[in-house]
Amino acid sequence: MASIDTLVEDIYKTLEAENNMASMKNKESLEKFGREMISVARRALSEGTRERKTTLRMSQIGKPDRQLWYDMQQGIEAVEIDGQTRLKFLYGEILEALLVLLAEVAGHEVTEQQKEVDVLGVKGHKDGRIDGVLTDIKSASPYAFKKFKEGTLHTDDPFGYIAQISGYAEADNDSQAAFLAIDKSSAEIALMKIESVHMINASERISNVKKMTASSTPPEKCYQPEPDGKSGNMKLAIGCVFCPYKFNCWADANNGQGIRSFKYSNGVRHLVQVNKIPDVEEVIYV
Repeated sequence: MASIDTLVEDIYKTLEAENNMASMKNKESLEKFGREMISVARRALSEGTRERKTTLRMSQIGKPDRQLWYDMQQGIEAVEIDGQTRLKFLYGEILEALLVLLAEVAGHEVTEQQKEVDVLGVKGHKDGRIDGVLTDIKSASPYAFKKFKEGTLHTDDPFGYIAQISGYAEADNDSQAAFLAIDKSSAEIALMKIESVHMINASERISNVKKMTASSTPPEKCYQPEPDGKSGNMKLAIGCVFCPYKFNCWADANNGQGIRSFKYSNGVRHLVQVNKIPDVEEVIYV
């Protein structure tokens, strides 16, 4: 049986070798990949018609508390995801499905794909096992990928991946797990193993989250604002920039005016304290 320890090397070697990737041996894997592509595309094209869910999922338990609180509240609108961001998510899902195909073609066993797990009533669907090891598959920006490559994710995990995989591990009594990640830019692949010492107590976290989200009062803000250069203005921290609730959360900014957003050449900057009006176009979000 193949070992997950050689997975990345085996994928690269398979792609470099002169073999028939579409042989009968790989027919089932290729057909499964094709079905997944149809499913991924269908989800992406129908995303805007979905109703917002306020049921706690395993993939959420690692989120910052205040963002989770907003997730669970009825009647609080989230910022709609724009087309470019949706395309980025779609691209990520395609890459993740491709990694599964490549793992199988490289001779590794992938099992328990999308198996449902449950911890204290919170459900989730794990990506599966590769060569018997609980494995979560991620596509990442170059900055985030570096954490997988260097094995430092547990020290800086803004998306809560460690908490998510800890829940899967607890549900199936796994003492170790792994992340298989791909850099969206360079296509470099990395395998990061996770031991129990780096996992959280998922049951304890879920219990705390249930109590916190049942409260009518939101927790403290997840991140403090940061100086915007030497202007004297203050901007959202990166963890807030991508939060769909930032306009609700920071409604008290700028003396009650809320976030003010300005379009720079490198993107929109969200300011929570404007002492000096930027000399660029202001963007109004309705």
